[in-house]
Amino acid sequence: MPEAVIARYLARRDEPVEHVDVIVLMGSAVLESVEVAARLHQDTSARILISGGIGHSTHHLDTAVTRRGLPVEIGGRPESHVFRDLLTTQYDVPASAIEVEDESTNCGENASFTRRLIDQPTTLLLIQDPTMQRRTHASFERSFADLPGTHLISHAPLIPWIGPGFVSAGPDHPEIWSLERFRSLILGEIQRLHDTPTGYGPRGKNYLDHIDIPPAVLTAYSQLAAAHPGLIRPPGS
Repeated sequence: MPEAVIARYLARRDEPVEHVDVIVLMGSAVLESVEVAARLHQDTSARILISGGIGHSTHHLDTAVTRRGLPVEIGGRPESHVFRDLLTTQYDVPASAIEVEDESTNCGENASFTRRLIDQPTTLLLIQDPTMQRRTHASFERSFADLPGTHLISHAPLIPWIGPGFVSAGPDHPEIWSLERFRSLILGEIQRLHDTPTGYGPRGKNYLDHIDIPPAVLTAYSQLAAAHPGLIRPPGS
């Protein structure tokens, strides 16, 4: 299944390390990210920096919170504020362990605005929507290139499970995306990551350094794009 090949590639998960200074939790509509951040905070005692303002996923986050009946205020609030409330009320993470960056609207700004808050070499563990984890890591590499000694670790909160018409964290977990939306998202991510004139690499918009996408992933992309041409959106749309 080409969707599974692409999803596993995008959901970057690096080898764990013994020490983490900061868990950087990106705002998104993937509520599983919050639980993973809380667990890693308990395991490492690292502080949590939540990065996320109001962006294209904010209304999807509001919908996810409502669908799951979670008792936190939504209504177009910054994603980082919603995640902070979930951490403190649902997972008992103390507010003193949380810092918020609430102006970023995309993963490039997640990285550059986080860089403003980090002034010395640090080990950062990055948690993002798994469809955007690899691009987020590349954005942080670009933003932190001027701070030698910084160590970036990606930990996608889940490997997407592709069910009959929906995608979730597993067969017994609630829907995160419809299958159609998921296909559109992962097709768009490969477009952005692929270093072509329409991508985000040096040959295109130059938001990211060059990324070598494995041939098997590009083949899966071509298969999925051919099967669902109507789901291909121009990068940035």
